[in-house]
Amino acid sequence: MPKKVFINLPVTDLAKSLAFYSALGMERNPKFSDDTAACMILSDTIYVMLLTHAKWQGFTTRPICPAGSSEVSLALACEGKAEVDRLVAAGGASGGQIDVNPPEDHGFMYQRTVADPDGHIWEPFWMDPAMAEAGVHEEAAS
Repeated sequence: MPKKVFINLPVTDLAKSLAFYSALGMERNPKFSDDTAACMILSDTIYVMLLTHAKWQGFTTRPICPAGSSEVSLALACEGKAEVDRLVAAGGASGGQIDVNPPEDHGFMYQRTVADPDGHIWEPFWMDPAMAEAGVHEEAAS
């Protein structure tokens, strides 16, 4: 059985977050969703759990990062540059903040960022498949 990853994110407004993540193409799994949490399906093995602050605090005694801080950047592989741009635009149109970090185009890799309504950073990126197979250290050595 493949391992599954559940990315848990505290959110201030569950409805706004649902709109944002739906715009990125994720579907809500009603079996693991209620008025305090929503399970968003990213792939067969990756899920994003959106948890209200009250629900989040049931899992940890640690404080939620203050707005404007950064603790993690979630990279999301895309099929091409157009998909990167489409996801960033869709996130921005659904309450996210576009290009919170400057876009980067290295020729073999292209990435942009979009923060969700709570400031969680998503980094859609595309990497040339041949470069991904060879590894970036091969490029640095040439």
